[in-house]
Order: sequence, then C-alpha cells, then structure tokens
Amino acid sequence: MKVQEIITALEGIAPLHYAEDFDNVGLLTGDASAEVQGVLITLDTLEAVVDEAIERNCNLIVSFHPIIFKGLKSLTGKTYVERVVMKAIKHDVAIYSMHTALDNQLNGVNATICDRLGLSGRKILIPQGHTIRKLITYVPHADAEKVRQSLFAAGAGAIGNYSECSFNLEGEGTYKGNELSHPTLGERGVLHTEGETQIGVIFPKHLQGQIVSAMWQAHPYEEVAYEIYTLENTHQGLGMGMIGELSEAMEETAFLAYVKEQMGASCIRHSALRGKAVKKVAVLGGSGAFAIGAAKAAGADAFVSADFKYHDFFTAEGKLLLADIGHFESEQFIKMFLFDALSNIFCNFAFSISNIDTNPIKYYS
Repeated sequence: MKVQEIITALEGIAPLHYAEDFDNVGLLTGDASAEVQGVLITLDTLEAVVDEAIERNCNLIVSFHPIIFKGLKSLTGKTYVERVVMKAIKHDVAIYSMHTALDNQLNGVNATICDRLGLSGRKILIPQGHTIRKLITYVPHADAEKVRQSLFAAGAGAIGNYSECSFNLEGEGTYKGNELSHPTLGERGVLHTEGETQIGVIFPKHLQGQIVSAMWQAHPYEEVAYEIYTLENTHQGLGMGMIGELSEAMEETAFLAYVKEQMGASCIRHSALRGKAVKKVAVLGGSGAFAIGAAKAAGADAFVSADFKYHDFFTAEGKLLLADIGHFESEQFIKMFLFDALSNIFCNFAFSISNIDTNPIKYYS
C-alpha cells in the first residue's frame, strides 16, 4: 500500500478543501508514492514521536496538528520544528496533518467532545460559508435524465437529508459549428436550434472535479456549455464547533465536575457561576474564544472549549458559563477517532497510536 492510499482515505474523512485559510494541512514531509510500512497516529509530531515512529517501523505519521505551521526559511536544527522536520526527512518518515479540515467536519473533533459529554440533537455552531457550489448545464431533452443521473452518482444534488435534487427548465439552445466541428445534432456550418433542458444542481466544493468530469462523460455534445457559481448559503454539515443538549439539566458545579471527569481534565478554568441549570451546551475543540459570541447567540447555557484569555471570561456577561478545559484535553480523543476510522477502512492493516504524551502544559498541585 502506498502513502497516497492512506491520504485518499484521510481526505475522505476530512477533505482539505474545508481547512481554514490560515492553516497548513496535508502531506508536510515525505513521498506520497512510498510504500507504507506502518502508520503512527498522534496529536502532535515532536522529536520523541518521530523516534517512536522509527522504533515501531512506521514511515507515516498522521498528526492532528501540523508541525510546519509558518514558513521555514532554514533547516539548521535551531528550533524543535526544524529538528522534527530534519529527523523525519533523514529517516524517510512522511508526516500528514489534518487540523482544521477535521475541526470543520460534522463527524470530527467536536463530535468526539459531544460523544464524551453525551450531547444529543447536535448542530454545527458556526456553519462554514462559501462551501456550496451550483452547476448549470444545458442538455438535449433526450439526454437530460442520463446526465442528471451521472451528476447524482458523482455526488451532486445532495441537500441535508435529501439526495438527487435538481431544478430543470425547458428551452431552446442554438449553435453553429465551424469547419472543424463534429456536431452531435445538426450540420457543420448551419445554425441549429435544439430543444434543451437546463439542469441545475448544487454540490460541496471538494467534489467539483469529479462532478464536472461526470458531466462531460455523460453529455452528448462535443462542446459542453456549463456554469459554476459559489453560493452564499452556509453548509449546515460543515463548520466550527457544535451545540447539543444534555439528557438532563445539571447544576453548574455538577456540570463542571462531569466535564472534568469525562474529558480527563486536570482542572477547569471557568467564568462566574450564574446560579442556573445547564442543559444546552456548545463545544469547540482547541482555541475557541472566537466562538463565544456564537455560543451566546445560539442560547447555550455553557460553552466548553480552551485557551480563553483573561478578558474572554468577561464576555460571558452572565449569559452562559465558560469552561476552559485545556487545548490538549479538548482534542486528545481524536487519536482514537482516527485509529477507528482508518482501521475500518483498511481492515487488514494494523495502525498504531502514539504513546507519547505531547501535552506541553503541566499542572502543579
């Protein structure tokens, strides 16, 4: 099996098209055409993790956080990032990172937190925009159904719980081919009018290549007229954070104790108690201060995330309970998530989970 086969599977779980613009995801070191000897799954790629991969005969590391985040202008080993990259290259270890591509998935980082807390009725907290596109093409009436079905099979026309969605208009198309043309209908050099169906379908942007290819393969014309637009609609199945509900409302201190236990947190930093029960809970793995406003707007009683600064706690304004469980703690279960997902796809291949504790924050008690 090649590294690329693992990458294809990972991009099926979390397409890189949905990573945030500031992020650095994908294959960071290594050769995608190399044979896979072993795969090590980790939250962070540190030198100790690369050493572990070498020791365990793993030449591919699947890491949640990207070890290369900002541009590298030199490789001299003066920083921990440079040392990791140098060691990985020296020992032919490929490193692949998912980060915000997985953050933005309905079944990803935030779903693992919801699972731990037992939240039901889950929805994306901040749906991602500019991810839905629309294709319009024009087809002779007799071929419209064939083209529609080809587009549907490629993934177009899916809206929430519905599939094979399209809008169709009847009209007339005109064209005149030059001396080099080979018109499917009509004659070269003669203006032709054909009864056509205008087909419109939407699709998630990462499928554009295969959908356009499917259209070309099914369309009878030598030249295909089509239009693609990016829609303003948000994708309700993609985005940052999630919000759901506990099976029963909990008193605030009981809720904090529950979160601490379920998330394996050493401690929880929180905003002032409101004296109100917690039922509706928003969550966001990693640094989530930017989503406090969205959590309040969604009517959350509590927002569980990490990396809140001093002034962030003021923004709770008595409207919700902020609970900072720690960056590592909020994302630590993603290793098992990826292990299970990859093991289900490649049933005859043994994946490994790193034993290295990569949490850089230690607690004194």
